[in-house]
Order: sequence, then structure tokens, then C-alpha cells
Amino acid sequence: MFSGLSRRARNLSPSPTLALDARTKELQAKGVDVVNLGIGEPDFDTPSHIGDAAVQAIREGFTKYTPATGIPDLKKAVCKKFLEDNGLEYDLSQVVISVGAKQAVYNAVQVLCDEGDEVIVPAPYWVSYTEIIKLAGGIPVEVPSREEAGFKVSAADLEAAIGDRTKILLFNSPNNPSGAVYDRDELLAIADVCLKRGLYIISDEIYEKLVYGGLKHVSIASVRPALKDRTIVINGVSKAFSMTGWRIGFAAGPREAIKAMGDLQGQVTSNPTSISQKAALAALLGPKEPVEAMVREFEKRRNFVVGELNSIPGLRCSTPGGAFYVYPNVSAFIGKKNASGKTIADSADLAEAILQEAAVAVVPGTAFGMDGYVRISYATSMENLRKGIDRLRRFFAALG
Repeated sequence: MFSGLSRRARNLSPSPTLALDARTKELQAKGVDVVNLGIGEPDFDTPSHIGDAAVQAIREGFTKYTPATGIPDLKKAVCKKFLEDNGLEYDLSQVVISVGAKQAVYNAVQVLCDEGDEVIVPAPYWVSYTEIIKLAGGIPVEVPSREEAGFKVSAADLEAAIGDRTKILLFNSPNNPSGAVYDRDELLAIADVCLKRGLYIISDEIYEKLVYGGLKHVSIASVRPALKDRTIVINGVSKAFSMTGWRIGFAAGPREAIKAMGDLQGQVTSNPTSISQKAALAALLGPKEPVEAMVREFEKRRNFVVGELNSIPGLRCSTPGGAFYVYPNVSAFIGKKNASGKTIADSADLAEAILQEAAVAVVPGTAFGMDGYVRISYATSMENLRKGIDRLRRFFAALG
């Protein structure tokens, strides 16, 4: 038996969402008609003008190494985006292009976090945050939100969690999995705590464009001038432009931090794919109508899913302000028995029973640090949503 794995590797947990998606696809390959409501990936094709730019890059031979931190034209486009969308002014030395927003988050934590540093993570949180912090030797400090507060933590919640070793707030709005969107006043209160206590902020804003009902995304880095120099803003093209597989994210922030992130990236991956960088350039500078159309469709799906889930006895689902997930409360079903007579102990048991008995994939709240809930993605067709919710309705009605 191989025994050479490092402690770091032995303690690393796989991504629950990616594991669920792989299991779902495995069942589908065996002929099981699984409705996948678990994966966070738009079902829309990448807009054609973006694909055309990638093809042109190939034809022009743009297939070699680029600078490790990204091509200058794409950095310029990122700077333009931050100025126009967020009121944040950066120069090229303050931007790094990465292999997806996930790598940007990882790199940011690596260059800011020392062994034993505490990183505050509001819950529910994206599944990779705590593992990324642990890989850097940091200690994740989970701060639970409340459903009645819209799954948002308050400045008082944050203040109460800060200790002598607290260094970073890892923040996410719009939030995955809850869809919570913080408004300017809420961000101001949190920003003031961070400034008073000397915290750095890593702000994951990958769902920025996906907000509904007249809400507007506000970057926390923009609400106080002094905060911009203590914040690394993470974003990318994966969600808004339906470019998940292209793997382009980016970060902007203080020069010293961005340089360190670039140096780290140079040792780990070197540059993001040259072709994908050209595609991302076309996405940022091109027409926004495809994004607007996608947002309108997501809002329609959101409204349908929330209404249908709330019509299921025992299930409660709040209306999210952004992203493309709902996070319904399923605590009424914990403790019940599934079809095989097994008692459902938590949301992980519930999600497993739903997959096995209803052939619907959802992600348990345990993966996001908040049990009693499941995440359901509406980034799929209305046909799939109707089929999936019909199956869920029958499944919950049958629980003993």
C-alpha cells in the first residue's frame, strides 16, 4: 500500500459539487434518466462572436506561450470593465489573468495567508473556500448567516468572529449557494469593521452580472476609498458569458499582492490558455445582448422554481437576488425515513436518497457549511426544471 502521501494530500477533501456531477454523469452513461439540478454551469452556448474570436486566434497562430499573468490587451479590457462596472480604477500591474476564478481565489489565499492565520468565511459558502484556506495552512472560521436575514451576515456577526489571528475575510456576493446579494449599506457596515480591525478582503464576484429584480451588484472594494488597497477582487467570464470550460478568471488589487499572485502562477501553471484569452477579450469588449438575454431567462426560471418549490408541503424556499441557485430549507424532512426505511440524518442523506429514489441530483447543504438545506441550480432548461420538480414533489410526499 502506498504510504508516501503528504499530510496536506491526506487531509484534502474532493469538491462535493464536482464529485456529484461526475456521479450523475456516470449514472446517465448507464442509462439512468437523472435530472441534474446540481451543477453550477449555464446551459447556454458560449455566444458565437466569442467562439469566432477563438477560431481566429487559432488561424492566426496565436497558440504559443503568453506572459504568465495574461496578455496586455486582456488586462486592459479587465481594467475597463472594473472602471465602467464597479467604479474601480486599476492599471495593468494591478491585474492578473488566471486559469479560472478558482485559481485566482487559490492564489490570493496563498499569497495572503500564513500558517495559523484565520480566514473568516460567511456560511453558506462555496465548497472550495475552506479547502483552499487549509491548503495555505490557514484556519477557516465559519460565520453562519440566517435564512430570515436573507443568508447574509451582518457587521456585528463579522465583528464577533474576529480574533487575534484573523487576517482575511473571504467574501462572496452574489453568493453561491444562496444567491444572496449584499446592498451598499450592508457592504459599508462590513467594510468599516474590516478597516477598523485591519482585515484584508478577498471578494469573489464571479456572479456579478447575474442579479435580478432590479438589484445592482456593488463591489465591496468600491464602498470606501481606503478599502481598495486592502481588497483583492476576483471575477471572470465563466458564468456571465457561459464560458465555464474556457477557464479564464482574473483578479485586481494592490500591486504587491497581484505581483505575488503572478509569481506564484508563473511557477504553477504559467499562462492561461492563449486561445481562451482571446475569447475572453471578445467577451469583455463585445456585445452584451447575449448576457442580458441569459439573465432574463434565468430570472424567469428562478421565479418558476421558487413558486413550485414553495408549493411542496414542508419545503420552504426564499427568493434569491442573484446567481442561478435556490437554497430551499428541507429541515422538515430530516429524521424521516426514505423508501428503504433508512432514517435521513442530514441533508447529505437526503440528497443521496433524492438521487437514488427520484433520479434528481441536488447538492446537500453540508457541502456549503449549512445543513438543513439543499442547493438546486436553475441553470438548466425549463423542461428539466419541470421534470425535476415533479420528481421532487413525489419524493417528498412519499417520505415516511
